[in-house]
Amino acid sequence: MTDYTPEVQKLFLELMMQDAQSFVRVANIYNPENFDRTLREAAKFIQSHSAEYKTLPTHEQIKAVTGVELRPIPDTVEGHQEWFMKEFESFSRKEELSRAILKAADLLEEGDYDPVEKLIKDAVQIGLTKDLGTDYFADPHARIDKYFNSGGQVSTGWPQMDKILYGGFSRGELNIFAGGSGSGKSLVMMNIALSWLQAGLSGVYISLELSEELVALRTDAMLTSTGTKEIRKDIDTTELKVKMVGKKAGKYRIKALPAQSNVNDIRSFIKEYQIQTNNKVDFLMVDYLDLVMPVSVKVNPNDQFIKDKYVAEELRNLSQELNVLLVTASQLNRSAVEEIEFDHSHIAGGISKINTADNVFGIFTSRAMKERGRYQIQCMKSRSSTGVGQKIDLEYNIETMRITDPGEEGQESNNSGYKPAASILNSIKTTTTLNPTTGLPQAKDGWALEKDIAPPPGSSLESNKLKQMIAGLKAKSE
Repeated sequence: MTDYTPEVQKLFLELMMQDAQSFVRVANIYNPENFDRTLREAAKFIQSHSAEYKTLPTHEQIKAVTGVELRPIPDTVEGHQEWFMKEFESFSRKEELSRAILKAADLLEEGDYDPVEKLIKDAVQIGLTKDLGTDYFADPHARIDKYFNSGGQVSTGWPQMDKILYGGFSRGELNIFAGGSGSGKSLVMMNIALSWLQAGLSGVYISLELSEELVALRTDAMLTSTGTKEIRKDIDTTELKVKMVGKKAGKYRIKALPAQSNVNDIRSFIKEYQIQTNNKVDFLMVDYLDLVMPVSVKVNPNDQFIKDKYVAEELRNLSQELNVLLVTASQLNRSAVEEIEFDHSHIAGGISKINTADNVFGIFTSRAMKERGRYQIQCMKSRSSTGVGQKIDLEYNIETMRITDPGEEGQESNNSGYKPAASILNSIKTTTTLNPTTGLPQAKDGWALEKDIAPPPGSSLESNKLKQMIAGLKAKSE
């Protein structure tokens, strides 16, 4: 059916009045604005009455309030309700789409193009709820296997991080690395991208800050284990190494977009790239979230809390739509400058983007740590694991900018990349234990005490022997 006349629309209302369950089942797509003007007031009254009083109004109430007379339909059978469900869904989609097209035309006249796609897409997706979710007891093995193996858990390239995440990142999730200015947010993303490329995955790196050439040059250094200064001296060798790795690695595209681009710009590029190259996209790196503007609403760029909330939601929706691994970054605010332990209050723009993200990591480093070849990643949020609060120390090659996992034996004892001065002092101090009976120092391993007299603090076995030898020589000379 394509022609939904006022008589057909009136029949929809009469069938809903006949069976309250039918009204409840279509409540998520029921919109009084979709009905003909002669029936709109009756449709509004049915909706408001059921919302306020939790029951449908009577036919008499509807006639008294709106002047519309709806007739009872006796002897309805199951087939009537099935017809109603199918046709009402089609009717609602058609009316919503028609209204969206008219509104889109107005937006196009005003030059406001960004919301148009969402308007049309939302209208097309109007439909009844048919997916009843997961039956918990039906097939435990299948649902567990689906969670862990249906495109999920892809290694980050850092085993210690994979351990915290129970295997790695998953497709359809939003993963954020937060760090201060110059902390290496882009480097962390490039290193993860390189690990995925070497694992055979293909992806796209979107940069809203760095040039395509700089991102590529840094990747050259990481991939060839060669500093950028050395690359400049021997470009031919670098080219050979890159091409050799490229034969076994996935496809990789680097694209610079202007700051203030939005998710529609990113989506359009991905689609165009896939059409022109016929390459799949397994992962998407967006460098970085704070420079992206929302599509669904117009906000002041200075209102970072609202802006980042919508951008985070749109990026996460994009990762689910494309079924890709998505990693982005965000700034830490000024309050994090002197901190070595990060929490949600240190994220620029507030908690809005953290609420949406699946995994959030803080990047802690300093000049001293970089010189020592150390980076630290702190888990600030994880939906899929219990890793919140855990820290991972990574090795950093200052020449090639490659960040690697030293393994468990390479982790600092206090997981901070530093040992407190007090701990170092205590570890080299000479400690003395007193004899509880005499009150004098007790002998320690390596000490040969006589008459319960301990050697002076800081002395050792060798110094005692030396004193005994000198005393012996003096005795002989006398």
